[in-house]
Amino acid sequence: MIPLRWYNRRRGRSGGHMKKTASLILALAGLGACSSAPTGLRVVDDSYTISQRFEGYKDKYPGIAWPAVTFQAGQQVLFDRRYKTIGARELRIDIFLPAVAKSKHQGLVLVHGGAWRSGSKSHFYALANLLAQRGYTVFLPEFRLAPESRYPAGLVDVNDAIVWIKAHGDEFGIPKDRLAIGGASSGGQMASLLAYSENEPLFKSNAGDDTSVNALVDLDGVLDFTTPLALHYENAAGAKSVAARWLGGPYEQAPRLWKEASAVTHITAKAPPTLVISSGLVRFTAGSDEVQAALQKSDIRYEFFSFQNAPHDVWLFDPWLSQIADHVDAFLQIEASR
Repeated sequence: MIPLRWYNRRRGRSGGHMKKTASLILALAGLGACSSAPTGLRVVDDSYTISQRFEGYKDKYPGIAWPAVTFQAGQQVLFDRRYKTIGARELRIDIFLPAVAKSKHQGLVLVHGGAWRSGSKSHFYALANLLAQRGYTVFLPEFRLAPESRYPAGLVDVNDAIVWIKAHGDEFGIPKDRLAIGGASSGGQMASLLAYSENEPLFKSNAGDDTSVNALVDLDGVLDFTTPLALHYENAAGAKSVAARWLGGPYEQAPRLWKEASAVTHITAKAPPTLVISSGLVRFTAGSDEVQAALQKSDIRYEFFSFQNAPHDVWLFDPWLSQIADHVDAFLQIEASR
């Protein structure tokens, strides 16, 4: 059987491409009445790409540049290791390994962005490479997105990736208590939610799974969906908002889920040290003040850094990318040395 992939290049619209694709799918479904039907069909939204963002930014941000990915002696990259299966569906993870002599024996899971419905683990290759050169072992998991399976499926997937990493820690030189999590945009929201809910069974395949992390790095990810600032943007289009499509309804219809999906809701005295890096567009870190207050009540380390005059996707392009790697390195070094 050949898996079919429905590529929607225009988020939220039903243009001619989608109509033709839908017709093809219906035709194939009709053929199923007299022959074996295709299996593995899943919807893929590829509307969020690095090239698309670069074209939109190049005239607005002088000095923006594609990062060059170069490797140092001893580095290794392991692509598409399977960490989970769901029926015939495989979920895979890429691993960026430092040179053995440089290893800090500290791992970092990075969750890609894309409005919970698009994006790719490959979007973090440049940052993962820079962090590997600084001694970190970086894990980039694939996970189910909203067009394939809504909240909380992708969160469960990332937690399962954490469980898999810890089970293979000896192979990668990572102790179970030396794994951090981070993410960008929607991936930063997901990473924050998982980091703060690690003591709950909410997003776990098995209630007893160890998904604990020793640090959190949030790159422009919303921390509280229920703040006026977040609702102004994330709920602006009602049921058509990307957050609503992921969560299963707009805030007015699903307030419990919007609160449950807000990382700040789950902060306890056991929350990990947290670094928040903002592009300077404050809507994307809505809830950061509330997170800071909650963490400081328990004397948990919290750091915040903000760029000025930068695009949302600062982790994708120079000159911001290398600065992010430096900030993450400086933050994680403290946890790696404990």
